[in-house]
Amino acid sequence: MTIRINDVAPDFTVDSTAGKLNLHEWIGDSYAILFSHPRDFTPVCTTEFGAVAQLAPEFAKRNTKVMGVSVDNVEEHKKWKRDIEAFAGAPADFPIIDDTSLHVSKLYDMLPADAYLPDSRTAANTATVRSVFIIGPDKKVRLTMLYPMSVGRNFAEILRALDAIQITDGVPIATPANWVPGQDVIVALSLNDEQAKDKFGDLNIKLPYLRMAKAPKK
Repeated sequence: MTIRINDVAPDFTVDSTAGKLNLHEWIGDSYAILFSHPRDFTPVCTTEFGAVAQLAPEFAKRNTKVMGVSVDNVEEHKKWKRDIEAFAGAPADFPIIDDTSLHVSKLYDMLPADAYLPDSRTAANTATVRSVFIIGPDKKVRLTMLYPMSVGRNFAEILRALDAIQITDGVPIATPANWVPGQDVIVALSLNDEQAKDKFGDLNIKLPYLRMAKAPKK
């Protein structure tokens, strides 16, 4: 199946480094980021999981949980976590799930078009199992990203996108290109100028359909 924006994130129950977890129960009232990689003990993914470990306080400030998906088992994850923590200089306290069955990888359509999965599969066999899903407290998918094996993910961008999702969640605004927290936002066209001013204060009208305002406080 293809996962689309605003789909309810497919639920699953799996083993992980934090014990058995059910996705929807684990999310609770938080936001969540589900991110995957080809195999344990691979170089690019070690740097990525290290970046997630270093950003743990930032995710916590945003009421966001992170969960890694791997096609290896829990015992391998626990061994690999030592390398991640040594590289990152930070604890990798987020759960990494056991997806040796490829159940989650298939459920979320993570595999490449030309995937072939022999019993002795290598990272190359599952090359694009490198996906990112941001899920809201309502369990709906808010954002998806897919990366090829050769391109390390930019977790600063993932954090920026999370900020944009949270500041616009349920509010009639959008964020412009390259927006970062603290910058002005775009007021939705569902509000006329008077309604927009009442709600957001002074407007910077660039074009009749492009009206900027100060970002609301969270």
